[in-house]
Amino acid sequence: MNDLLLEWGGDLTVGSTGDLALAAGSDMTDRRVRRRLLTNGGDYIWHLDYGGGLGQFVGTPAKPADIESVVRAQLNLEAAVSSAPPPQVSTRIADAANGIVIADISYVDASSGSSNQLSVSSS
Repeated sequence: MNDLLLEWGGDLTVGSTGDLALAAGSDMTDRRVRRRLLTNGGDYIWHLDYGGGLGQFVGTPAKPADIESVVRAQLNLEAAVSSAPPPQVSTRIADAANGIVIADISYVDASSGSSNQLSVSSS
């Protein structure tokens, strides 16, 4: 099943045929991971345990280890991410003065077996 192509913080995209563009394959998996990490727990009424709530770290002192822990836990819950090999997560402070932390994520797409990289920033 495909999802509508929607950039985070952006708008729907029109495809070459004039229809709404669809995300598929690894692109859809990236979107699922990003959505899971950025959705606050309790925001989906039928899935109250869904979401990593990374937004909770915005405006607070940078805690890379806490962010890494949340990312790892959420990746383990995402069906689209293969558990073998386990996802790799590393966090780094990009701007200590402004508390900007970047999480670099490497994982294997469970449906295609392809390796993917994704970065999520607290800015």
